[in-house]
Amino acid sequence: MMAPSYNAKEEDGHQPGATGHGGAGTMTNKKPDNTAFKQQRLPAWQPILTAGTVLPAFFVIGLIFIPIGVGLFVTSNNIKEFEIDYTGVDMSSPCYNCSQSYSWNNTQSCTCSVHFSLDQPFESNVFMYYGLSNFYQNHRRYVKSRDDSQLNGDKTSLQSPSKECEPYRSSDKPIAPCGAIANSLFNDTLELYYIDPNGSRTAIPLVKKGIAWWTDKHVKFRNPSGNNNLTVVFQGTSKPVNWRKPVFELDPLDSDNNGFINEDFIVWMRTAALPTFRKLYCIIQKKPNNMTPTLPRGEYILEVTYNYPVRSFDGRKRMILSTISWMGGKNPFLGIAYITVGSVCFCLGLVLLSIHYRYGKRNNSAEISS
Repeated sequence: MMAPSYNAKEEDGHQPGATGHGGAGTMTNKKPDNTAFKQQRLPAWQPILTAGTVLPAFFVIGLIFIPIGVGLFVTSNNIKEFEIDYTGVDMSSPCYNCSQSYSWNNTQSCTCSVHFSLDQPFESNVFMYYGLSNFYQNHRRYVKSRDDSQLNGDKTSLQSPSKECEPYRSSDKPIAPCGAIANSLFNDTLELYYIDPNGSRTAIPLVKKGIAWWTDKHVKFRNPSGNNNLTVVFQGTSKPVNWRKPVFELDPLDSDNNGFINEDFIVWMRTAALPTFRKLYCIIQKKPNNMTPTLPRGEYILEVTYNYPVRSFDGRKRMILSTISWMGGKNPFLGIAYITVGSVCFCLGLVLLSIHYRYGKRNNSAEISS
């Protein structure tokens, strides 16, 4: 059998019998162009892994990551944090009666007082959070149930909200703000008191401004323009179903914190990724030129106006007090991750070094003898 003949034109993509310029024998050429890129002839670099390059890399990664992880872990542990559950599940809880009797349809608030003590003082600014458990803000339909144009102050969307807000789009009038996220706004009221040694109560001032992201406050959320009187601006709309008061009464004493730009409302509208989450409620600011701790050790009372029922979804509510550092709130995971990766790399370096020391000379002697 004869070998097939080689044809340079076929190499370049020309087929036998093919004619140019639309001739009868024209065939579509599907062969890639004879270029370095399409024929995969570009120059490439492939590292050659040897003991002299791999071992130092493992040791360097270990020596860098372990100190960084230790620093992050120590910094996280220096952050002070206190958490107390006030759901009222147990009968011994002071909020038990409120949790059993309260629902969204209640017209009167239920109050309860939770006593607790701090074993160590909290310095600098202290951040108070409210936490919820078993609340899935990441559900797809829940996340989509909002109208960003309405929240940005668009008058057309104010009177005709997006269909994504259904079934919280309108009642007898268009709902402002519409959607399931706004309808489920957290509305417990938390007040903190310090018990003096003589038994008297001292209210802790809670700052409710400065808790939202700057971009949310000044870009994404705006009140409709045209009138400084929000009662007139929101005329012709109705409050969300589960709200007790309309949006223009969220903070009537402060025009910069009322309506759609209310910071409690803005914080809630930034949905959480996990079913157990916390959101910033207020800031307890340290007084300037004051050497005393922001929250000294001692006895405290948390006054709760119980407006937010969680029994329907087996949820839990809690209050968290926390300081912060340059890396944010308390989170030991990042430090543990760095320490783990650094330790694994360092241990692998030791193992590979021992293997190389034990078998490397044997391989070299075998090559020399051969």
